[in-house]
Amino acid sequence: MKELTLNNGVKIPILGFGTFEISPAQTKQSVLSALEDGYRLIDTAQYYQNEEQVGEAVRESKLKRDEVFITTKTMTDGYEATKAGLDESLRRSGLDYFDLVLIHWPMGHDLDTWRALEEAYQAGKARAIGISNFNSRQTLELINQGQVRPMVDQIETHMFLQQWKMHEFLEKEGIIHESYSPLGNGQQNLMSNLVLQEIGSKYGKSPIQVILRYLIQNNIMTIPRSTNPEHIKSNIDIFDFELGEDDLKKLRKLDQRKPIDGWPAEMREDEDY
Repeated sequence: MKELTLNNGVKIPILGFGTFEISPAQTKQSVLSALEDGYRLIDTAQYYQNEEQVGEAVRESKLKRDEVFITTKTMTDGYEATKAGLDESLRRSGLDYFDLVLIHWPMGHDLDTWRALEEAYQAGKARAIGISNFNSRQTLELINQGQVRPMVDQIETHMFLQQWKMHEFLEKEGIIHESYSPLGNGQQNLMSNLVLQEIGSKYGKSPIQVILRYLIQNNIMTIPRSTNPEHIKSNIDIFDFELGEDDLKKLRKLDQRKPIDGWPAEMREDEDY
């Protein structure tokens, strides 16, 4: 598993397992399957209501706690609510700490929310802290007015919204670009895309595997999700090939700067941010 190094020196797997829209009833078994197949980063959130089952799966896996990197996201606004919510997430999951805690969305009192994350970081409740769905202007506000620089920004990133403008900004600021919904949330008919099929056939890989390889080859962390054991296994089977320069150029041309409908307007690349 390839790792990236956060701006505080903590190492993080470049590929993880996402649990968005996986029901609590399905979460434990899905996470156990992922851990068995070699995933070592699990992404959850307060909003997903499955932090408890993620914690159960990690304990049941018999892996040492420091062998699994666990991310959660706060769905709170302001200092007090965030501080209390994070303590509740630790209690619910049965964990002593999270490896990464993100502000899930910009909510209006982000500096106060960030202060609660900074305190959790200083207290050892989180090994790293970051943000999700923040554009460059919102990110710079935290950089300029906070005490700790964000380490990750998790944003919608897939073949039709590759986020190169934001990627360059994050790279310049020393913040890791993490992709969510790397497979377009199941809305993009990726398996029938002729470019993806052509490149996949060259390497004996599926269109899905080509997409995930493309992201990690560009140093973009990604967290595909599935409840299908075969898909969970195939999604991590991307470390035995490397896309050539011509392939990378063809894949970059698929970018339409098109987000999934209804997701944060401030993250659109045609906005002046």
